[in-house]
Amino acid sequence: MNTFSDIFKKSFLEGMNGSNVTTASILVTLLVTCILAIYIFIVYYVAARRNFYSKSFNISLALIAVITASIILAMQSNVVISLGMVGALSIVRFRTAIKDPTDLMFLFWAISVGIICGAGMFKVAIITSIILTLGLFLLELTPMGRAFGILIINAKKPEKEKEVLQIVKSFSKVVKVKSRNLSNDGFDMIIECKSKDEGAMLQAVSKVEGVYGVSLMDHDGEVTL
Repeated sequence: MNTFSDIFKKSFLEGMNGSNVTTASILVTLLVTCILAIYIFIVYYVAARRNFYSKSFNISLALIAVITASIILAMQSNVVISLGMVGALSIVRFRTAIKDPTDLMFLFWAISVGIICGAGMFKVAIITSIILTLGLFLLELTPMGRAFGILIINAKKPEKEKEVLQIVKSFSKVVKVKSRNLSNDGFDMIIECKSKDEGAMLQAVSKVEGVYGVSLMDHDGEVTL
């Protein structure tokens, strides 16, 4: 009667001999992975071109999916290779900073597609990719929060600051002065605000006596509801 130790050794030795991973299955797996990798490449280009788009990072996403699928195929073929992969990958350290939290989502998406396709579950990878795409663009369209604008005002008369602030407050519920700069030529002021009618606010501020420059920039930092 075989003991548990004998059964474990037998199964381990069978695994060392390699599983039935054919050339056809490898080609199909890599083909499906490449198609989904190109799909991720296109989605990232469309989603990130409005902010900070990195072509090198986008290319890396597509290749990471293919590399991960290849690793999973290799791990399936031999137990020794799988143990070696675990040991090799455990010492890898990624030190590249993620500039946008959305990039982290795309990175995990590419890795998960490689793992799922490498395991042969193509339907799961396709359905997951479709759901992630719909979720990404639908949540982007939801008006859950709007970033503040940075209003830069250049004026010759410092005493007009109160009048400028009153006008800005009439267009924005939240007004926060971020910087004041006083010089012999006048004063500069940077205000954080959120206005639904930005054009009217700029025109109203520009009509204040002594104001010779008004600029409004988008703020890409955190959003306050």
